[in-house]
Amino acid sequence: MSTFVIVHGAWHTGAEFESTAAPLRAAGHIVHLPTLAGNRAGDPRSVGLAEAIDSLVAFLGEADLHDVVLVGHSYGGMVITGAADRELARIRRLVYWNAFVPNDGEALIDMVPPQYLEMFESLVATDGSLLLPFSIWREAFINDADLALAESSYRKLNPHPWRTFSDKIRLTRNPAAFTVGKSYINCTEDTSLPHTLPWHPRLSQKLGLFRLVQVPGSHELCFTAPARLAQAILDAGRD
Repeated sequence: MSTFVIVHGAWHTGAEFESTAAPLRAAGHIVHLPTLAGNRAGDPRSVGLAEAIDSLVAFLGEADLHDVVLVGHSYGGMVITGAADRELARIRRLVYWNAFVPNDGEALIDMVPPQYLEMFESLVATDGSLLLPFSIWREAFINDADLALAESSYRKLNPHPWRTFSDKIRLTRNPAAFTVGKSYINCTEDTSLPHTLPWHPRLSQKLGLFRLVQVPGSHELCFTAPARLAQAILDAGRD
């Protein structure tokens, strides 16, 4: 039995991973689905990256979790990296699912194409949040879904704090130096980043030694094939 903590990406909450957690729990594993600061109902959208990391660190401490398989999706890779830097003794393995892998001093926006930065900046609202246009969600994030699923899943998204993208992370060591097992799940049809500037191997190689798990699907496999994602997480998280 393993203890999984699955950390969502931008515009999501932990609730979107319930369908992925179900087969893991049915197999006897413990699964936690925290929602990060900045994405909770009523949170100010001025939250920065450090506050999001603090919220995950607090969750691990308040639940007194140990021997954790810590999974981060997309933006969640920033947060699990920051939490692992502070709480490595609680973690058995880090799993990045099409996730950003930062080194010290990097921001998420340092790892995306220039046109993405321009788009993000144009979308920032007065409260400091941004939300993806449906057309980008449909074509780049959930390209393996039919229209009905693309629309219903889009309605579940929430405005995301811009500062968590623009803040630079502060680490005492880079992920390659983390002395725990590391895995990278790569969805092969994920076009949320262009394949000319890919998730893997461009970002995964920053982990140093890691296990690669490749799985068919888009960036939003939690909606389109949650059981397939659960199996990928099991494969990535095993000893």
